[in-house]
This record gives sequence, structure tokens and C-alpha cells, in this order.
Amino acid sequence: MTKLPLIAITMGDPSGIGPEIIIKALQSPGISRICTPLVIGDRLALERARSACNAAPTIHEVPAAEDARNIPAGNIPLLALSHLSEADMVYGAPSIVAGDAVFRYICAAAHLCRNSQVAAMVTAPISKEAMHRAGHDYPGHTELLAELCGTDNFVMMLAGDVLRVSLVTIHEALKDVPHLVTFEQVLKTIRITAEGVARLTGKASPKLAVLALNPHCGEGGKFGDEETEIIAPAITAARQEGIDAVGPLSADTLFHFAQQGIYDGVVAMYHDQGLIPLKMLHFDDGVNITLGLPIIRTSVDHGTAYNLSGTGEASEKSLLAAIRMAVEMVQ
Repeated sequence: MTKLPLIAITMGDPSGIGPEIIIKALQSPGISRICTPLVIGDRLALERARSACNAAPTIHEVPAAEDARNIPAGNIPLLALSHLSEADMVYGAPSIVAGDAVFRYICAAAHLCRNSQVAAMVTAPISKEAMHRAGHDYPGHTELLAELCGTDNFVMMLAGDVLRVSLVTIHEALKDVPHLVTFEQVLKTIRITAEGVARLTGKASPKLAVLALNPHCGEGGKFGDEETEIIAPAITAARQEGIDAVGPLSADTLFHFAQQGIYDGVVAMYHDQGLIPLKMLHFDDGVNITLGLPIIRTSVDHGTAYNLSGTGEASEKSLLAAIRMAVEMVQ
């Protein structure tokens, strides 16, 4: 019998909804049919989440990743890398101790992926503030994982059944974006997106829409010249490499057509330009994928939702979608 893929799931910030959505997602019978999950996190945080969700599964600590396969389906294998107290993880309050623990969960999962001890990693939401206070200064998961994997060739993509959107710049102040939208960065993003979308869709040459930076594509230079000086030349270079990319296209109309399935992926210039429309359509089931890494990593497309932590009411749909997509990428 073929072994199911072993998927590491990092717990995320224990003061947020991560532990609760993990408990809820792993109760889904569909998950045990497609993979063997391994939670990397903290026992008390999971036990507390189990109580908040009125959930029955037993949590089993395991000494090594492969031991997760010996845990009965429906129960939760846990690689416990921290032993936090209630004071360390007050609901809605990021802490230094928890921020350091979250960092270690991510590093451990990446290490297991790189050493082929797990097939992929799925991440629950983190508090960047907690990690920063603990001395780990990264804009988010994506940049940390790129460093752990030793690569600069990475792209953040959010995907659902209708839209797939990748970003030329990620977590940056809006005032810095124009300086970061360079020919090299746009071309790199198009290349990595084309390769990633080809894997996700099975299409050898997916069609990509590349957005403009400025309103109305700069209106012939009236609102900026990034389109003519940077973005259009990058698209031309990509097309010369055989990539089916079109643009620059105005963001205020593009998504009307993209949601009709005309494009396989959209390359946006900055965070909110691409992710506002994506989350309008895929708020509950969107998946964050890091393309270009030597490992498979997917994530929920939302944050810690401190206002819901401890209530058991947070939706697990995005986490379920992230686990399923990780398994599909493994296969």
C-alpha cells in the first residue's frame, strides 16, 4: 500500500486562531484520506484549542516526524517544540516567548522538508509583531522561508478556484513600491509565476495577465512611466522566452475579465492591488503559495484574527484548502 504524503502543519501564533483552525481542519475525514498530518507546535495551545472547539480528537506527542504515521486516523500527531504557559499565550496578545516559539516551528518544518522527512509544509497564521519582538525580523513567512532555503528567487502567490495572483512586491510600504518595481523583479516574477501556474494547472504554457503600476497604465506618461520604461519591456522579454504574458493591463478592469477564466494567473505590482480582489472572491478558501522554493509550502490567506481567538468560531476552510493544495502539489 502506498504511503500517504506526510504534511507538516506549523501551529502559528498560539494567541491567535491557528491552533483552533488546525483542530477543526484535522477533524475533517477527507484529510486523513489524502495525507498524514504532523502538527509542529505546543501541546497546551492545542489542548486549549480543543476545548474551545468542543473537539474530541486525542493529541499524541511524537519524537520524530515519521512516527506520525503510527497515530490512529482522526487523532493528532504533535511534534512539540515548545512548552508554553497560559501567560505566554494570552488570547489576542502577542508575546516574545510565543514569537520565538513560532519562529522555531517554521524553521523545523522547513528543515524537515529540505531533508525529505516530510513532503510539504502548511503554515497557520503568525504574528509578525511577536516574531519581531523575539528578535526575528522578517516581513513574513515568505521571506523567512526564502532565507532558510537559500534563495532569492521566490514569489508569493494567493490562489483559489477562480483567481491566482502573484506579487512583484510583497510586504512593503506603498511609498517604496515604485522603486522596487524594476525590470529584473518584474521579469523574475513573471518567470516564476509561469512555472508555478504550469505546475498547478497542468498547462504547459499558462496565460498570464501582468498589471500596470499606475492608474490607466500611466495614461501615456501622464500618471507615471513605469509601464513604458519597466513593465512593458519585462513582458516583452518574457514573451521572447516563450512565456504567454500580456500587458501592462489596468487593474481597475482586469479582474472583471480574470474572474471569467480568461487568464490562468495575474501578476500584480503590489500587495493590495492583487489581494483585495483575490480576497473578495476567496476570503474563506484562498491559499497562499510560495513559488520558487526547493520545498512545497502553502498557507492560509488570512491573519491571526485575534478578535476570534478562543471562541472556536474561526473558519478552517482556508487551512483545509491549503492542506489539499499542498497534497496536490506533492502528487
